[in-house]
Amino acid sequence: MRVALITAGSRGDVAPYTGLGHQLARAGHEVTLATHQSFAGLVAGAGLTCHGLPVDPQAELRTEHGRRLLSSGSGPGKLAWMLAMARRLVGDMAAGMLDAARTSDVLLLSASVAPLGYAIAEGLGLPSRGVYLQPLASTRAFPPPVTGTRSLGAEGNRLAARAVNAALDLVFAEAARTVQSELGVPRDGSRVRRRRRERQDWPVHHGFSPLVVPRPHDWRPALTVGGYWWPYDPPTAELPAYVTDFLEAGPAPVFVGLGSPTVPDPQRVSRLIVQALRLAGLRGVIQSGWSGLRAEGDDMLTIGEVPHALLFPRMAAVVHHAGAGTTAAALRAGVPAVTMPVWFDGPFWAARLAALGVSPGAVPLRQFTNPGTLAAALGAATRNPHYRRRALAVAEGLRQEDGGKPVLAGLADLEP
Repeated sequence: MRVALITAGSRGDVAPYTGLGHQLARAGHEVTLATHQSFAGLVAGAGLTCHGLPVDPQAELRTEHGRRLLSSGSGPGKLAWMLAMARRLVGDMAAGMLDAARTSDVLLLSASVAPLGYAIAEGLGLPSRGVYLQPLASTRAFPPPVTGTRSLGAEGNRLAARAVNAALDLVFAEAARTVQSELGVPRDGSRVRRRRRERQDWPVHHGFSPLVVPRPHDWRPALTVGGYWWPYDPPTAELPAYVTDFLEAGPAPVFVGLGSPTVPDPQRVSRLIVQALRLAGLRGVIQSGWSGLRAEGDDMLTIGEVPHALLFPRMAAVVHHAGAGTTAAALRAGVPAVTMPVWFDGPFWAARLAALGVSPGAVPLRQFTNPGTLAAALGAATRNPHYRRRALAVAEGLRQEDGGKPVLAGLADLEP
């Protein structure tokens, strides 16, 4: 089948689909990954066709609107700013999504584009399925991860998730109506389409492990949790020589990276991170990320993008922002983690790592003013064997899973 995988967002919202897309292509499907043009190299490296969409997410975070998003103090506040920014930009992407869909037999839609993608699929008479990296469906088991809030109680969790999904639908409401008009199909409201998806038991595959987030008992049947989709790394991929040289020059270091979130004062944060590592007596590999973190000294190495699958297993611990992708990569490597949640689903994944026993806890970035706090967490993560044992046990469980298998089975059901 001609499969269009459609996603939008940061690198972490794209990289897992390179692995999933490569697996689908190996099974004989013709796969196009429709995402921001700025990720074209990442997509091509996986042997997939890239259908470039406009909007550069990194550049948007540097705008005034993006800076307001970063300075917002609460999880719901950040979510509100992000939804407003997305609503402003989604119209630019609608035409590209429609073009990608016109040459496809089936659409696989990430959570970041699903409401619009579903309207496009309906308008073209195409089957579609969700492929989500976070659990967004309403449940009593936990609050919607993107709000960054603690449990609101069973009924509060369920209602909060409904509110988040309704807000996400509204982001795409105008673009969906425009697409419906262009395709000559009846225009309807976002609430009507969501109810139709739920009534039809629209399938959504989730690309995380049930060992990390067990499937909620109150989800409808077509919401499945099958395992992670790992970013594609070519078999010939290697760490750069300068990284290998640093690793071999001393004891296993600690990786520190904040991924795509941009911090208001990267120099201050970099300085505190280096101080924390040295207080803990540890070497550091600092990934610059979108914030431009940097570290100087013989005991520190600053790097750009490198394959986490090759780097993380050689770390004493991994310090990260608890994004879904980096969380998965650290678990796969079997190394302890110290989380520094920045926004959205970070607190959710940080709490899951602590509950799994692979992390001594979180040091939220907004509260990171004392290097001693991070140094203490690093000392526990690297010197208490409990965290390493638990991390290795979880990694072994992940090796038994195949997150792409349910997606392939879903596509097989659609083939004539």
